[in-house]
Amino acid sequence: MERQKSSKSFIIRHLVRIIVWGSVAFILMITLYAWHLSAVIDKRFSARRWSIPSRVYSDSTILYPGQSLNPKSFREKLGRLGYRGFPHAPMKKGDMYENGSALELYLYDLSMPSKQRKGFPLRFNFQGNRIASIVHRDTGEQLPLVELEPEEIMFFFGRDREQRRLVSINEVPLHLKYAVLTAEDSRFYRHHGIDPRGILRALYTNIRHGAIRQGGSTLTQQLAKNYFLTPERTVRRKVKEFLMALTMEVMYDKDVIFEIYLNEIYLGQKGSIAVHGIGEASHFYFGKEVQKLTVAESAAIAGLIKGPNHYSPYIDPERCRNRRDSISQDMYRNGWITKEELEEVLEASVNPVGYSAYRNKAPYFIDYLSGQLPVFYSAEDLASRGLSIYTTLDTQVQMAAERALKRGLARLERANPTLGNSPPDKQLQGAIIVMHPKTGYILAMVGGRDYSVSQFNRSTQARRQPGSAFKPFVYLTGLDEFTPSSLLSNEPKSYEIDGTIWQPQNINPVAENGLRLRTALARSDNLATVDLAMKIGLKRIVNTALMFRFSTPMKAQPSLALGAFEVIPLELARAYCTFAADGVQPYPVSMKTVVDENGRILERRHLKIERIIPPEKAYMMSSLLRSVVEEGTARSLKWRNITFPVAGKTGTTNNYRDAWFVGYTPDIIALVWVGFDDGSSVFAQGSVAALPIWAELMSALPQYTPGSWFRKPSGVVMRIVCSQSGQLAVKNRCPEPMEEIFLHMHVPGEYCRFHK
Repeated sequence: MERQKSSKSFIIRHLVRIIVWGSVAFILMITLYAWHLSAVIDKRFSARRWSIPSRVYSDSTILYPGQSLNPKSFREKLGRLGYRGFPHAPMKKGDMYENGSALELYLYDLSMPSKQRKGFPLRFNFQGNRIASIVHRDTGEQLPLVELEPEEIMFFFGRDREQRRLVSINEVPLHLKYAVLTAEDSRFYRHHGIDPRGILRALYTNIRHGAIRQGGSTLTQQLAKNYFLTPERTVRRKVKEFLMALTMEVMYDKDVIFEIYLNEIYLGQKGSIAVHGIGEASHFYFGKEVQKLTVAESAAIAGLIKGPNHYSPYIDPERCRNRRDSISQDMYRNGWITKEELEEVLEASVNPVGYSAYRNKAPYFIDYLSGQLPVFYSAEDLASRGLSIYTTLDTQVQMAAERALKRGLARLERANPTLGNSPPDKQLQGAIIVMHPKTGYILAMVGGRDYSVSQFNRSTQARRQPGSAFKPFVYLTGLDEFTPSSLLSNEPKSYEIDGTIWQPQNINPVAENGLRLRTALARSDNLATVDLAMKIGLKRIVNTALMFRFSTPMKAQPSLALGAFEVIPLELARAYCTFAADGVQPYPVSMKTVVDENGRILERRHLKIERIIPPEKAYMMSSLLRSVVEEGTARSLKWRNITFPVAGKTGTTNNYRDAWFVGYTPDIIALVWVGFDDGSSVFAQGSVAALPIWAELMSALPQYTPGSWFRKPSGVVMRIVCSQSGQLAVKNRCPEPMEEIFLHMHVPGEYCRFHK
């Protein structure tokens, strides 16, 4: 008997020890696991919490009195920036009001590297299409200029393609906090990560309805699941969620957890882009900062958390409204809004701002920019660090270039239906590059007709023969020995190239046996150009091309003078910049500044410029190329609404495979190329295929064409010469005297031999 009692006692003590030590071991395991979880949580929370896509911005827009504008383009610009018209004077940022010849605008805040400005109301007074004055509406002060904020043109997304705008808990209005708590966890500030009351309430509700109607997860549990765990429904995952929620509550303040939750939650879909966080949602659904949300809008956003695409106002406004009203009524019952506020919510309709599915603006430009960025940043950095990349792109110029190319190619196909019979991937193509000649800033880049069909960037990747568009570099080389009034031979000649006889011909017949150098370039005369090239030496022309940084190989053959080799369009545009920039060649620049998520400047592109030719020669070339427009192959610009002074050159290659026009003013240069990728003929010269596209583009950009011309440098002098001999005119004897410019070391010293 005693032995049995002793045996039972031993078993009980043994079981107790097992239970105690088992409990200790279990607690120890849980503690160690919680410690492990705390390390995981701390590592994630103390490091970069989200992968924020880098944003790419256009350049800002400067407006000033006296500036001419394209009204349609300007209003489109304001629309893309988020300004909205109202039938009354602007009351808040983003409001716009048109009243006759005046436009009132309440500017958004401007936040750029080294430029910060709060929004304020102003009034533009117009005279026709010109800004007459800019007035600060509150103070009446006349403003010398105003700067519009840059446009958001692209994101560098990671593989999850998430988009969010981070907000601080201090920026979130109280009614939005209450709306989220009402919708998801009204007892958030009264529990420690797990809410038994909420679990029981959800269990009761689900049993009563015989279906899952309510969840018992706290806001902290939701954060643990969304931030650290997979969505699988398993006991193991649920236990881990519980432990993580408890650990987070021990480690962090409630407001910290709430802030992370508000920035993490999934709130809908913008095409292929996932909208995360209330900051992004407030812009996506209502077009405003989170601080500006009304009670009704806050309740609508809170209602999305349960099912973002089910309750989206873009999908079912009525369902969204019912969910919003239900949350608002609960907010009132909790004492978080007044009866008056509830009534306002119930009377308000749901009015989302509207959106366009995400697409890259200026895709060819973005591709070019993307090719330059890896020098500084990895793909992972661009997809996760939330950088702000400010570019040189002018969206008004870009839109005008895209329209001009599309319309121009369609015109050519209507005029010659055989051009339009190709399938989409073999269609007639074109490219446009627009630059600021003195800085090298790329204002616009169009690399093809349709990016969705072909991503091949013809502006930067194609190699095409420039034809007569290369002739200015032949004539530039000749300025060391010849003057604009020098006579060149226009007589047919034959040349031997690698054992083959080559005889150049003019596209259009020219009766004169001799042409002045200026006239020969203006008319794009082939015979006179080859004559000049042979006189100055082909190797010197090759050296000139190398000096201008053409990267494609070329041979010292007579056909070089007519552009019978290949160039990259961007390199040709850059070379022409030298003429417009007083002899200084810039480096093509697409990126100006990169700023990190805290506003620190990480990269500022310094302008790379190099003097290639003296200012005197640059001025001479601009003068010669102005003659191309006024009396030569580009004279049709005068009939195409181009009334300001322009220098430029057409280009056409053998069998009309390539058509070019490059034109510039002191403020802007634009190159247009038209052709087929496979080298088929376009059956038109540059003056017919490319020049009209250039004219349409420039007509849409009055802000870049004020009508100024280049200042004549001191090394250039003017004399009266005989138009026939090119020598100094004899007063009252030469029948057609004319003004001509010369380099000071090449001023003619002899009087006309024809009319002495």
